[in-house]
Amino acid sequence: MSEIKRRDPRKEWIARNRLHPQHLEVLAELGQGAASEWMGPNGVLRRNPHAIGFIGPNGIKRIDRSGAQQGVAGAGAATSTVVQKPLVEIDEPAFSVLVVPDMAGGRLSGHDRDLLGLARRLADADPEDQGAVVAVIFGPHKETSFGEAGIDRLLHLDSPDVAGYAPEARLGALAVVEQAWAPRHWLLPDSKLGGGEMGRRLAARLGERPATGVWQVEADTEVPSGWRCTARGAAESVDIQRPLPRVALALAECAEPVSETRHAAAELALPQPLPSMLSRIEDLGQVPVDPSGVALSEAEFILSAGNGVKDWEGFHHAAEVLGATEGASRVAVDDGFMARDRQVGATGTWVTARVYVAVGISGAIQHLQGIQTCEKVVAINMDPGCDMIKRADLAVIGDSARILEALVSLVEQAREEKRDAA
Repeated sequence: MSEIKRRDPRKEWIARNRLHPQHLEVLAELGQGAASEWMGPNGVLRRNPHAIGFIGPNGIKRIDRSGAQQGVAGAGAATSTVVQKPLVEIDEPAFSVLVVPDMAGGRLSGHDRDLLGLARRLADADPEDQGAVVAVIFGPHKETSFGEAGIDRLLHLDSPDVAGYAPEARLGALAVVEQAWAPRHWLLPDSKLGGGEMGRRLAARLGERPATGVWQVEADTEVPSGWRCTARGAAESVDIQRPLPRVALALAECAEPVSETRHAAAELALPQPLPSMLSRIEDLGQVPVDPSGVALSEAEFILSAGNGVKDWEGFHHAAEVLGATEGASRVAVDDGFMARDRQVGATGTWVTARVYVAVGISGAIQHLQGIQTCEKVVAINMDPGCDMIKRADLAVIGDSARILEALVSLVEQAREEKRDAA
């Protein structure tokens, strides 16, 4: 039987606000862990960044928001240590948990990695009944870290029949996978990039009642599957609990991604050819979209401006030439340079861009929280000691106007050479 629990937004807000006088009391009531942790917007327990840090060169405690200690107490020297993760190989798994990631842009997204982290939990729960995580991907890809994401077996279907938008052909392929391996669970991202649609189609084909909007899965020995899931319902106003079914569509942050092990990601092949079928859907290709019309939460490439930007005309021109969606810090929005819906951060919009370029943004903690799931962060700033530089994967120190002007010039020159060659 399903159980419906109404959410209390006020208590959830207090649980996230460590300065609130009832913070510890509400944490204990909600069972969300110690005061050094807080609940993210999609239900995943996050560490309190104030609880960790290092001493900078001037004796001031700095917060390391990049995920690794970058300083040494009293010296502030950065350290770079390459840690070889242990390889986990499962030769004869007792069962399989099958994941169909979105693979937007040919790479595993943050949502995909969260889903694979959930699959690992289901597969590794019982050491005596070890399961394997199997991923099915369609079409060409650019991903090189399937093993680091927790995948034991990889089925790559690169037939022209399943390339592009081909839900009927892909559903036929998944039906063949079901016949060949009969996985214990099917996990798909509940997203607008195809996973939500494919998961519902698959559940209808298999005759299963799926769980959608799943944001949490917990062990429960009282249900046959051994797991109970919590899903969002009624426009996210209630939480619905039920035993975890065979087909589950999960939200981002449904689990922590795999970070401590690497897996074999051994290639699989279908035991039989894909069924031929006459598709009723024709893919006419992608339609160009104006980056300025893309919502920040869905943008893959964001050029974001802060208090350090003085040449706003040059910034807007750079975003147009680069094909980037514009974002901004709270200061830039409060000063009236950017619209409120362009604000990035915990007090604005949480973004999951593949590339996030921060121009003249020092890196307030609310802003850094809002970009924590971005894959690559580039910082352009005059201050080499600001927190955004510490967070960035690539930092450029200098005047933002000149740097953007040089970047635009290089891009326009490359495009001109490409047109001349054609």
